[in-house]
Amino acid sequence: MVVSRLRSIWTVPDLRNKILFTLGMLLIFRIVAYIPVPGIDATQISKAINSNTNTGLNQLFGLLDVFTGGSLQNFSIVAMGVYPYITASIVVQLLQNIIPRLADLNKEGESGRNRLSQLTRYITVPLALLQAFGQMALLVQVGAINVSQFNLFDRATAIPTLATLISLTAGTMFLVWLGELITENGIGNGISLIIFANIMVKVPQTIANAFVSSSNSGGSSINNGSIVQLLLLVALALAMIFVMVLVYMAQRRVPVQYPTKRRFLSGMRGGNETTYIPLQVNSAGMIPLIFAQSILLLPVVIANFMSYSNNATLKDWFTNVRIFLDPSNWLYWVIYGILVALFTFFYTTVVWEQQNMAENLQKQGAFIPGIRPGPRTRAYLDKILYRITLGGAVFLGLVAIAPALLSRNSSTQVLQAASLLIVVGVVLDTVKQLQAQMVMRNYSGFLS
Repeated sequence: MVVSRLRSIWTVPDLRNKILFTLGMLLIFRIVAYIPVPGIDATQISKAINSNTNTGLNQLFGLLDVFTGGSLQNFSIVAMGVYPYITASIVVQLLQNIIPRLADLNKEGESGRNRLSQLTRYITVPLALLQAFGQMALLVQVGAINVSQFNLFDRATAIPTLATLISLTAGTMFLVWLGELITENGIGNGISLIIFANIMVKVPQTIANAFVSSSNSGGSSINNGSIVQLLLLVALALAMIFVMVLVYMAQRRVPVQYPTKRRFLSGMRGGNETTYIPLQVNSAGMIPLIFAQSILLLPVVIANFMSYSNNATLKDWFTNVRIFLDPSNWLYWVIYGILVALFTFFYTTVVWEQQNMAENLQKQGAFIPGIRPGPRTRAYLDKILYRITLGGAVFLGLVAIAPALLSRNSSTQVLQAASLLIVVGVVLDTVKQLQAQMVMRNYSGFLS
């Protein structure tokens, strides 16, 4: 059944070209991921990161690896991935609730959305420069980069340092460009597919690490413990994927009636056409996980910088903060789960307010049966949204802490939930787009 569906997709020339174009752009991206930044020893960086004993920094490097597919350890020109662009997109969305002019751009149709996209790119550039500077500073701190190679305020090293920052920023903008090309000419959301490709690149290495463990003699062997751990990991991953798909597809359909006119033999008659508003249980996606991780990582990063402070009191205080926010501490997971749930409500509310659903329905003459248009409709929809978002918030909170139940000693477990949720979301969105493309061409859908 699936093979016949795939064969039918491949027989459509323009759809086949879209798929080949998408795969070609992803191949170019993976080739670029192995181009190193000039003047930096990638081997020294990889060795320093793998041998680093600071759990907080390991967590930070692991978060960056999620979005770069190992490019951080290679220190390629795309070592920052598209994370600055994601941050810029979130900033622009939040600013729309603060600056009315930005909110009005959303109402101007395609031209307004293009201007918002352009603004997002402009914001991405300084954010990429700042992240490149901070990332370089952290690598200098752990000994991955020689101090003589990174100093923006030293005449001898200013130009090489500036060249490194510009190279990393240019790499991020190149990925943004590739992502937009995929969105326009390929299948799926380009930025999401780039992150998806990064995550899938790490899968073979994760499986190998689960299978192979160091023996007492210093070699490598496959033992029963690693096989059992791998089976448990696969079982947990399958269960989480099943639940994620259910929650991702779950929605509350609110019936809406639109006034229509139909021609009969006796003349025109008015009527109502019934449709629905699909309110998703998890409309925030993986954004709350990224928000919560960023909030928890910020004090850790600051604490690592302040650990070299000459002030003993300040140094001790930040050391306690770093210990408190260590992933091996159970309080960390409690705080992480609560933050994910809170950010789910926050982000869902921000996006919902930008849609002005009640106002748009009133302008179109539509109404919800039994509910007055205007403020009553707004209150009714808000009530439904908050109820179903509560389930989505609890779900994301449990997804965030579920991997820690398998192995609490691994600081990278916090990243697996976000990775799995991204993979599920990107696959489902891409399949939906394929379904829409097939239906447009009068073929039976990919899923039906």
